[in-house]
Amino acid sequence: MSVNLTLLIVMGALYACGIYLILERSLTRVLLGLMLLANATNLLILATGGYAGLAPLFSKDTPAQDYNDPLPQALILTSIVISFAVTAFMLGIIYRTWVLARQDEIQDDLEDRRVAATPSFDAEDDAEIPAETSEFPLATVTAGGRDMPAEHAAAEEKPGSLNVDPNPEGGGK
Repeated sequence: MSVNLTLLIVMGALYACGIYLILERSLTRVLLGLMLLANATNLLILATGGYAGLAPLFSKDTPAQDYNDPLPQALILTSIVISFAVTAFMLGIIYRTWVLARQDEIQDDLEDRRVAATPSFDAEDDAEIPAETSEFPLATVTAGGRDMPAEHAAAEEKPGSLNVDPNPEGGGK
């Protein structure tokens, strides 16, 4: 299969420009980036379709190798419809943002900055599991900086555990 080099260069430029525009803060540029990505994807599907051939209409005296594959054309048509729907949705969002705020640029809010500043380590999710989960449990397990029997360590996470202080959190009575 021979691939047209010009088609590949245009497709690569469309992908590069589309990704660059999607990373911008302006909704109009994000829309243009999505449109460029959709067109680059259409070119990619077209390039994978192979040689141009006859229309896929059956005739007894035409060999099967001469026909064109209709699947890439159907995929491109589907991609065009989906990209049109996404474009219409984004235009609605852009119009609504312009009517409400008279600006096209998305601003950072305090929650975005708080989430960006949080460390990736979560003490509850990333801590080592104190319970032994193998078929051959150990006699003692170190959990929370102290040694305890394995059955107590396994019960530590359960409601009504004897290893947890029954006083309410926060030190109230």
